Amino acid sequence: MKIAMLTNNYRPFVGGVPVSVERQAQELVKLGHEVTVFAPIYGDTKEERQDVIRADADAPERVVRYRTRRKKMGNGMVYPAVFPTEIMRVFANEIFDVIHVHHPMFAGPLGVRLGKKYNVPVIFTCHTRYEDYLHYIPALKTDEHSPAYKRKAVRWIQEKVVPAYIRWFSNQCDLVLAPSAGMRQILRGYGMASRSAVFPTGLEDEFFKRNDIRAAEIRREYGKGKRHLLVTVSRLEREKNYGFLLRGIADIRRRVGDSFHVLIIGDGSQRSELKVRASLLGIQDMVTFLGNVPNEEVKDYLNAADLFLFASTSETQGIVLAEAFAAGKPVVGVRAVGTDDIIEDGVNGFLTEEDEEMWACRAAELLESEDQLNKMGRAALASAENYRASTLAIYEEMLYNQCVGQKRTALTRTTVILERSRERKEERGYAAEKEQSEHPAMVIQ
Repeated sequence: MKIAMLTNNYRPFVGGVPVSVERQAQELVKLGHEVTVFAPIYGDTKEERQDVIRADADAPERVVRYRTRRKKMGNGMVYPAVFPTEIMRVFANEIFDVIHVHHPMFAGPLGVRLGKKYNVPVIFTCHTRYEDYLHYIPALKTDEHSPAYKRKAVRWIQEKVVPAYIRWFSNQCDLVLAPSAGMRQILRGYGMASRSAVFPTGLEDEFFKRNDIRAAEIRREYGKGKRHLLVTVSRLEREKNYGFLLRGIADIRRRVGDSFHVLIIGDGSQRSELKVRASLLGIQDMVTFLGNVPNEEVKDYLNAADLFLFASTSETQGIVLAEAFAAGKPVVGVRAVGTDDIIEDGVNGFLTEEDEEMWACRAAELLESEDQLNKMGRAALASAENYRASTLAIYEEMLYNQCVGQKRTALTRTTVILERSRERKEERGYAAEKEQSEHPAMVIQ
């Protein structure tokens, strides 16, 4: 099968969507499919852009980079060009069996248009709760000092406009994939009528392999000689709820003392602000802001830790939770769509309401009981088996084949209908000609 994947962000941008797209593409290549990822170019200089293209040459999937606008979003994401001719040129010269779009805007609508033009089924994965990301649009950014009318307008967009748009876009597609059952329910609540399926982001087999030597090195370097090393991984942005997490860490210290150190992996626009917050809470010496780590190295940091902390409430799945499970680490998280679908409360981790005391209490409970920590770690590792990318790729292949078959059936049915319509018109025309020949006086001169 020839598969086209259209995305608004890809490596070297760090985020859940690029990870998901890359893993899907590479696992499908292993199954013998030809995958082309259409992704934006990154870099402010010609040399930086060439570095990105050179890195693509070593990847198993084919990557076609399209032009972007000079203006960027606040979190480092880029705006695709209005008319990405690079994409349209490839489609004009090649025949694809499936188009898989990963965003409902920019590259997504273009994928739908190309699907209609070339009669190719379009699959859409809704990776994101877009109503939680409006603050990346400068005109829609609000805080406690914003005028009441602006906050009201933004809430209206969140509650009405975004769901309506997602509903409209989803219903243009042949199949909608949701990373979790909770996200699928949200889409149905929006009014999505298209066929849908739950399809989480998978874990490469490498995530299940331990490098104990490297993990020990990381623990010595960042554990600060403490009994426990805790870790969290995500972009340092508002929607990841880091204010809650830092206050929760301060509460954990109040319960168990300074017997632990926390490693925060990830970067973002809030980094400086969060460091200040940590200082104000008096936990600056208990937290290390490590910044971004190459995706293939994240597993070593997870293996080095004892417990994974998570506070985000804006996930559709939470890829890092499955990655933590693959390292045998239980997770203490906040109840929310996506998180609820992967953490089984009391089995492979704990789920609490968005309450710092409850959350800290659960984390402290695990730190004070090695037996419970180890038991949940074993359960977490067992849970991770459900997310092997190699297994999920076979399921994705089946979904693609179903869409291709349904599209061909629909085209065949349409062809038959058009042929029958043409035949009926010809029959009516023949009957009219025959009647006129039999009654020439009826012909109007």
